[in-house]
Amino acid sequence: MRKRNMIQTLPLAGTLLLSAAAVQAEDVEVLHWWTSGGEAAALNVLKDDLGTKGVGWQDMPVAGGGGGNAMTVLRARVTSGNPPTAVQMLGFDIQDWAAEEVVANLNSVAEAEGWNEVVPTALQRFAKYDGKWVSAPVNVHSTNWIWANKKLLDEVGAKQPENWDELISALDKLKAAGYIPLAHGGQAWQDATIFDGVVLTTGGIDFYRKAMVDLDPEALSSDTMLKVFDRMTQLRGYVDKNFPGRDWNLASAMVIENKAGMQIMGDWAKGEFLKAGLKPNEDFLCFRMPGTQGMVTFNSDQFVMFDVGESKAQDEMAKAIMAPAFQSAFNVVKGSVPARTDVSNADFDACGQKGMADLAEANKNDTLVGSMAHGHAAPAAVKNAVYDVVTNHFNGGMDSQQATKALVSAVQDAI
Repeated sequence: MRKRNMIQTLPLAGTLLLSAAAVQAEDVEVLHWWTSGGEAAALNVLKDDLGTKGVGWQDMPVAGGGGGNAMTVLRARVTSGNPPTAVQMLGFDIQDWAAEEVVANLNSVAEAEGWNEVVPTALQRFAKYDGKWVSAPVNVHSTNWIWANKKLLDEVGAKQPENWDELISALDKLKAAGYIPLAHGGQAWQDATIFDGVVLTTGGIDFYRKAMVDLDPEALSSDTMLKVFDRMTQLRGYVDKNFPGRDWNLASAMVIENKAGMQIMGDWAKGEFLKAGLKPNEDFLCFRMPGTQGMVTFNSDQFVMFDVGESKAQDEMAKAIMAPAFQSAFNVVKGSVPARTDVSNADFDACGQKGMADLAEANKNDTLVGSMAHGHAAPAAVKNAVYDVVTNHFNGGMDSQQATKALVSAVQDAI
């Protein structure tokens, strides 16, 4: 039996304190931020699967891509001694919560189901804490993707770009034809998603590791990083004036609706295209950020199981998440790829099969790296420091030289 961690109850008011009193023994209460159309459709796969096992679903959605708002709500729930059953979480956030000793130990389920043999080591780095499994990884997302409107590219005579110069050429052609070249939402995590791809394409895998993972001051202050910020300025010129505050899925809709040519976004964007009835290679294109072919920046959505006492429903949810059939069905809809290596690609579309092949290649060649923008390269304090500099620069608050200097200082202060 799991030992329940007793937490001092503090007085809280308002909607953040959402009581789980109504949750029955056979239910799971799930905190997540999957609220867009494509994300909700994928989540229904899990809800329906658990329903067939007699496990009810108490939904606790908290809007906000990246999960910042969800973590605020979670803090209130855990502080009150009333944690949800399971919480969608990313990267270092998992490790931080595990260190607080408020999460469940899933080793018995993991050992019975053979998770150690099928989950990539890069994911186990986050799913385990101090030797125990604390979460069930749902997927692997890769973030260095571009999603393009094939009709518009064909119309303006632009080919799928293979390098930076070809990318700029395609964006120029779209702009000259009166289209928005680059659909983007002005939120810090979205700015950082572009930044990830630009760092990778500008400096390559070794530079990315030195700068974003090792946080090497020499790399952060280098001429290569200066060039990264120059390229971010260049991309800023292809974004429409109404981008501030726009949600990522609304930027995807601009590409879907023939208003914009491209979007630099993780592969969760594919769910929006599929939900709109579009087909890969016919209506839209999916390709790696030019210059990053063979390299993958990743994040992984995982459901962290919180210590709610012994819970058969919680165990059933963990098993359901890791079942090969679910991993296939969920990721086909979500746009991501399975979190286990033994799942067939037969049911995946062209973009999904490419994603699975890219992941396997990157895993084999040691070119699989965690995304800074999505909390898998460095802890949250560093990530947030990078966010501040990147967004300030992208919005014209500083030039590239100032941003490079600010990045070094911000990272050093956050370490």
